[in-house]
Amino acid sequence: MSRKKVLVLLGPNLNMVGVREKGVYGDETAESINLQIIENAKKLDYDCDIYQSNHEGDLIDKIHSARGVYQGVIINAGALTHYSYSLRDAIACVRIPFVETHMSNIYAREDFRHKSVISEVCAGQISGFGKNSYFLALAALKDLM
Repeated sequence: MSRKKVLVLLGPNLNMVGVREKGVYGDETAESINLQIIENAKKLDYDCDIYQSNHEGDLIDKIHSARGVYQGVIINAGALTHYSYSLRDAIACVRIPFVETHMSNIYAREDFRHKSVISEVCAGQISGFGKNSYFLALAALKDLM
């Protein structure tokens, strides 16, 4: 049996974790967290790729190209979570299990962050556990793929 492939898709400004809003995201770098995600995926017997872009269209293209390649996707769409209907539609059309993930508790932040337009096309949402949100999402995918 071949290993399942998982994509971790990171949206705008998530390359700046460790630099931006340290009170919200901490001071650990994005690169360090990404390496830990890959290590956790290996422990679950997944092959894991991580893709980050600050551009909505690039994220949509990556979602489209995931069809037939990945069995599951973890998505932290950043601020696009709250208003990108085109990202929502891309997720809906590929028919791969997506777990929406946020490092911060989006419901404890500004009002505009309380609404996710992608949540209804994702299998579930994990937020508020810092980098551990990604590890929890990896575990959640186990029964979805």
